[in-house]
Amino acid sequence: MKKTAIILGASGLTGGLLLKKIIVDDRYETIKLFSRTRIEGLPNKVQQFIGNLLELEQFRAEFKANEVYCCIGTSAKKTPDKNMYRNIDYGIPVSAAKLAKENNIATFLVVSAMGANKKSKLFYNRTKGEMEQGVLNQGIQHTSILKPSLIGGEREERRILENIALKVFKLIQPLFFGPLKKYRIINAESIAQAMLNLANSTSNTDVIITSLDIEQLAKSNLK
Repeated sequence: MKKTAIILGASGLTGGLLLKKIIVDDRYETIKLFSRTRIEGLPNKVQQFIGNLLELEQFRAEFKANEVYCCIGTSAKKTPDKNMYRNIDYGIPVSAAKLAKENNIATFLVVSAMGANKKSKLFYNRTKGEMEQGVLNQGIQHTSILKPSLIGGEREERRILENIALKVFKLIQPLFFGPLKKYRIINAESIAQAMLNLANSTSNTDVIITSLDIEQLAKSNLK
């Protein structure tokens, strides 16, 4: 039986790559996108629901699928207002998890960050950590939280400081071995593939997926 997938954040780097993969994946009959703006040129198997994701509950009736992929995320530069940042990075994933639980969706995957920690003194790390806890509190049967390090890939939007950081990290990556290996840049392509592999696996039981594990899962043939 072919499946339906929900993607939040399909206009972003990781979500966009994931969308491309699921479009050509014969296991999926329908893809539902929930976003603020429409993506043009997509095939008929993609259904788009346009609206304010800060009010995700408005899509309760349409929020039905086999799997939810949450790739939502903003940046301090793009969203300097901390209240709005929290509404996006905490509010949207947790609202999505609540709807998934309410609509009996058994698989929920969300991209967090390596530094996420609900007890952190840093606002951004604490917000991500609280988001993780909010998702886990829903008790969805198959929940995967991916915690990548710095994400590499070609973005449509320009993030000057992030691009500089990526270039610096690429230069010093040969020094990252042993305990430091987890800080290596991870490509968004690997994150997208790992999410797809996890969603279609019956053997993986890990809830928290570290950056190093993401790389391995992207290369694996999970059953």
